[in-house]
Amino acid sequence: QVQLVESGGGSVQTGDSLKLSCTASGYSYGFYCMGWFRQLPGSASARVGVAAIFPDGGATHYEDSVRGRFTISLDSAKNTVYLQMNDLKPEDTAMYYCAASRRDGSCYTGGMDFWGKGVQVTITS
Repeated sequence: QVQLVESGGGSVQTGDSLKLSCTASGYSYGFYCMGWFRQLPGSASARVGVAAIFPDGGATHYEDSVRGRFTISLDSAKNTVYLQMNDLKPEDTAMYYCAASRRDGSCYTGGMDFWGKGVQVTITS
């Protein structure tokens, strides 16, 4: 059974940095895509994709509001995907989730096969 476990969340001030980690276990072959999603405070908000990486080739994709500030990376030897977040802003406050997909062409909120439980990131001004 595939498990994704996130770590690295916390509360920091505007302009600070945080690095999230997500370690995968319980699978015998690679993912098509791994990504970070976030859900803003309030249970009615949807999970929005922040960054994604495609292990086969290493291509990355970022949501416009984080491009240039966030960096997603993958350490295949450790089965771990990271999200380095710099110059954090109050609007980055959210629950951050790691997710993975095994299906070709499926790398979006509704198309991920596996999800972590999430970590809270809070940015204070």
